Amino acid sequence: MSRLKRWKRPIQLAFLALALLFIGLLILDQWQALRAYEWHLRPGWLALSGLALALSWLLEVSVWRRLLRIVGGELSYARAWRIWFLSAITRYIPGNIWQPLSMTVMGQEQGVRAMSTVTSIVAYQLVNLMAAAFIAAVYFPLTGNLGLLTTLLPASVARWMSLLALPLLLFLARPGWLVQMVNWILRKMGRAPLPLHLNTPELLRALALTTLVWLLLGVSFLFLTAALSDSPPAAILAQAVHLIAAYPLSYAAGYISFITPSGLGVREGVAYLLLTPLIGGATATIAALAMRLWLMLGELVAAGAGLLVRK
Repeated sequence: MSRLKRWKRPIQLAFLALALLFIGLLILDQWQALRAYEWHLRPGWLALSGLALALSWLLEVSVWRRLLRIVGGELSYARAWRIWFLSAITRYIPGNIWQPLSMTVMGQEQGVRAMSTVTSIVAYQLVNLMAAAFIAAVYFPLTGNLGLLTTLLPASVARWMSLLALPLLLFLARPGWLVQMVNWILRKMGRAPLPLHLNTPELLRALALTTLVWLLLGVSFLFLTAALSDSPPAAILAQAVHLIAAYPLSYAAGYISFITPSGLGVREGVAYLLLTPLIGGATATIAALAMRLWLMLGELVAAGAGLLVRK
């Protein structure tokens, strides 16, 4: 175990370097197209993108705050916002533990027990991934789009993606099984079980709201692409279904990668894979990289707003 801990930091840095290398190769592959790219900035579409992003975050904080209340924690919306976004900045540090740790410490300063904060974070992550799985289970069978893999894989692969909805339906029918599964994993890891009690209406409400969060994030990506693309906005909006679904799916892929800070490289790679046949490699690359910068800028602004909230 001590040997594993000794190598953990170098492994994380190696994966970070690999992610940066991947992004570099992605840009190099599209270099000629990027050089010929006619840059545009349409302020109206950029404003719409910012509005959709802000709405997704307002709802996101509300969902986490509700889950926190279920496990015995209570925060005002303003304080929940402050904790959520001040801790979000630490997500870019390699290790994937800094945001939960920051949220736990700041929650304790507001009188919230550490176990309540940890439990709410785990519950939110589970609901988040289940909502992303639901989007995938609907999108792939309906559109048949597997991006660059569409011509390489049988068409039935997209239809089989509908099976991603089965665990969701199972846990909706028996939410206690989801909690039992998580606690079983924690016990195997030598951790204490979580005092989480979910019923079907609570889980369904959280899933519905979190799915809406994902879709708003996809809408923000759609409008940002329209703001920057060298194609007319109408051409980008014609691919609205694909862009709205593809970005949440690429974000979720980076979310579960656990190898680079904030899914660096993974998110951009999946967006490129899914969108290149639809909008071109250069546009997909620029949009994916621009969305990461847009999110970082937005999180800094949201964290600044959080600093205005008195302790």
